[in-house]
Amino acid sequence: MGVLDGISIVEIAGIGPGPFCGMLLADMGADVIVVERASGKAGDPLDMGKNAILNRGKRSLALDLKDARAIDAVLRLIDRADALIEGMRPGVMERLGLGPDICLARNPKLVYGRMTGWGQTGPLAQTAGHDLNYIALSGALWYSGEPGKPPLAPPTLVGDLGGGALYLAMGLLAGVLNVQRGGCGQVVDAAVVDGSANLMNLLLSLHAAGRMPFERGRGILDGPHWCGTYACADGHFVSVQALEPQFNALLFSKLGLGDDPEFRHPYDPRCYARLRERLVALFASQPRQYWVDLLEGSDACFAPVLTPAEAMAHPHLAARGVYARRDGVLQAAPAPRFSATPAVEPGAVPRRGEHGAAILRAAGLSASEIRELLPEE
Repeated sequence: MGVLDGISIVEIAGIGPGPFCGMLLADMGADVIVVERASGKAGDPLDMGKNAILNRGKRSLALDLKDARAIDAVLRLIDRADALIEGMRPGVMERLGLGPDICLARNPKLVYGRMTGWGQTGPLAQTAGHDLNYIALSGALWYSGEPGKPPLAPPTLVGDLGGGALYLAMGLLAGVLNVQRGGCGQVVDAAVVDGSANLMNLLLSLHAAGRMPFERGRGILDGPHWCGTYACADGHFVSVQALEPQFNALLFSKLGLGDDPEFRHPYDPRCYARLRERLVALFASQPRQYWVDLLEGSDACFAPVLTPAEAMAHPHLAARGVYARRDGVLQAAPAPRFSATPAVEPGAVPRRGEHGAAILRAAGLSASEIRELLPEE
């Protein structure tokens, strides 16, 4: 029982942000039915099978959507659904007979969520792309990296998941809330390029205030240039981002640099390179644990750079139960947290088509119709 208990969602299986959005909603208690291919693509590097964390807690129905009977079955599911998630290229759902006009005509209260990289309209709408391309064009990639080097961002986090899945989830929930308050169903056009651009608004506010020039390493958040990650003597890394004066004063004091004249002007761009050079040498002189013992738990704005497995064992994350293993797979717990309706343990990853017969029976299909669609049942 989660905060979204009673909400029904049909997800047309895809990759990346669509399934992640479905996972978020399933984690919160929604009944998410994922309509998967009858069989996986041979050699598909993105087919993760039993390791597909993005499918946890969902119910799986495997159908051949080239079969008109399968399309009719999906429409019958949609008749009862609060929302739909699809991540096809614009026009594909229409060609399948599952486009928004058909679905909303049958279920006027449906919130029809569309997840793409470029959006449903615009000159690039029909063009292939991936996370890196979308955030490059939207401007969200710009500040990611050091001056003079090619920008580099964490794979999928800024675009597919941050600018895509999270915005789709917010749009679907807003649409469902609007329906519950007497509004009508509608289409949610969630595009990674839109969402990742929207994520830039804090930085754009700082830019307008003169604090984030369009030059990497010169702004308050991607500089002072000595803020960043540093290699330690054992090959591990640590991070420091003591932006405010009281915090960097504490950092420098703990590092034995409080009285060093070179560290008296940490916001002077002319000093960035030298401060960075000094800190590179200092952090490289000791192993990571030395710096953890010295700085962690203080207001020096410090953290070690951890692998996900290391993060699971860290006392803070362990205390909050941020990571766990289920069926041998390391995964993060549901987020955010609710006081009155705490999340239960995330559901298991279903086998392809595991719940097919039960789903179709609940949708009103007869035993003979189910046998035709799921001959192995």
